[in-house]
Amino acid sequence: MKIISWNVNGIRAIVKKNFFADLEILDPDILCIQETKAQDHQVAESLGLLNGYRLYSNSAIRPGYSGTAILTKTEPLNVTRGINIAEHDNEGRVLCLEFEHYYLINVYVPNSGAELLRLDYRQDWDKAFFNYLKDLEKNKPLIVCGDLNVAHKAIDLARPKENYNKAAGYMQEEIDGMDRMTNGGFADTFRHLYPDAINRYTWWSFRAGARSRNIGWRIDYFLVSQSLLLSVKDAFILEEIMGSDHCPVGIVL
Repeated sequence: MKIISWNVNGIRAIVKKNFFADLEILDPDILCIQETKAQDHQVAESLGLLNGYRLYSNSAIRPGYSGTAILTKTEPLNVTRGINIAEHDNEGRVLCLEFEHYYLINVYVPNSGAELLRLDYRQDWDKAFFNYLKDLEKNKPLIVCGDLNVAHKAIDLARPKENYNKAAGYMQEEIDGMDRMTNGGFADTFRHLYPDAINRYTWWSFRAGARSRNIGWRIDYFLVSQSLLLSVKDAFILEEIMGSDHCPVGIVL
């Protein structure tokens, strides 16, 4: 089974590019999408050309902001939206599908912002989301994927010294949140399989030709419960796929 995750930076924008052609080539069994920037009915309209997939979405109350969606060839046993905490559930950031052997959680973690105005909120979010995951894991193992909005280690961004404790996505508080995940039983699949891979990024600023120069950050992940780790046959980053400021990432089970 191939599962792909992609922050598309606006579903209505990306479908006007090569999205459908890319999807045909990638042929995922499940595609998890973040930052749809659309309401549920707009997501459905944008993806109306797709056959063979079931569509589930979780949109923000605020129009044109945030949002997640999942396309799956396999019908889930159950679908839930959010983490059951009102203050965290109005931006459409979490979408969970239950399958026979695992839960699949698609997440778009809040960005702390250019001025770090949401850094305190981000820390609250990280704790609440981790607790949500650990409660869920009591029932069956988890696959957690999406834009986690943090570069975990220095190897995960092109310019660690320049950004450490200065820029959203590489603040120590955010790194601590990711440490909580990896120390708390969730393995980073790509780093597990490719511990020394360098210059592998998933997001690039639109400014200063960052993507062509590969001045990037690895902030999109697949994390899995330890009991699923042996089932992960590969983890990959598809830098060549354009259309968004993020590229797709994925795993093969």
